[in-house]
Amino acid sequence: MLQFLLSVSFFLLGLLFGSFYNVVGLRVPKKESIVYPPSHCPACARRLGPGELIPLVSYVLAKGKCKGCHTRISLLYPVMEGLTGLGFVLVFLRYGLSWETMLGILFVSLLIIITVTDLSYRLIPNKVLLPFFLLFLVLRFLWPYEGTGYGQHLIGMAAGFLFFWLLAVVSRGGMGGGDIKLYAVIGLFLPPLLLFLTVFLSAACGTLYGLYLWMSGRGARKAMIPFGPFIAIGALVSYLYGSGLGAWYLSLY
Repeated sequence: MLQFLLSVSFFLLGLLFGSFYNVVGLRVPKKESIVYPPSHCPACARRLGPGELIPLVSYVLAKGKCKGCHTRISLLYPVMEGLTGLGFVLVFLRYGLSWETMLGILFVSLLIIITVTDLSYRLIPNKVLLPFFLLFLVLRFLWPYEGTGYGQHLIGMAAGFLFFWLLAVVSRGGMGGGDIKLYAVIGLFLPPLLLFLTVFLSAACGTLYGLYLWMSGRGARKAMIPFGPFIAIGALVSYLYGSGLGAWYLSLY
């Protein structure tokens, strides 16, 4: 019962933060303040009332439309709020009430924000990556990942940056600078083995999505696909279940 109540609490906390992360992800790339102006309809600029600021619930009650101009509200808002809540709960269920859960919540926060920015603007801003990089640089020194040392986190950071920087050079821009720096931050947060798993999973997800677009005729051959969300999926799965996936893989031999 206690675990259920705590899970609900983490989910509600995630909804609240997810609403804020939408604001951060949509405003920071445009160099706008995340405080002013207050939340408003992007179509008619009408300021939202208190009842319209309840994560998920307000979207459902308004039937996905602005009460003022009746413009349809992007699904990005409720989806990212719900995913943030789910992410917070999964971190809690995996790591319990521990310092690692606090770090995991920060990690989920980073992944949610860069997903919003990349889906919206095909951009992963330095203003988002740098604060998390500095936080992880300090916090991983205090609390390294399970069974690892701080040195492995520094190795992961260097490996994540150098490998994808070289890949971008060889492919002549085949990977964006934001993706490269994101891998460096993820490499700082995760130990090297989980970073490698992140690379594999994100590449697999991106490839499957690209095949889906190609087979369904919904995307041009050279269409730009935001890769940040796939990196986020791979990183979160690796963080939550990487150890179990590694043990399962080794059991096959």
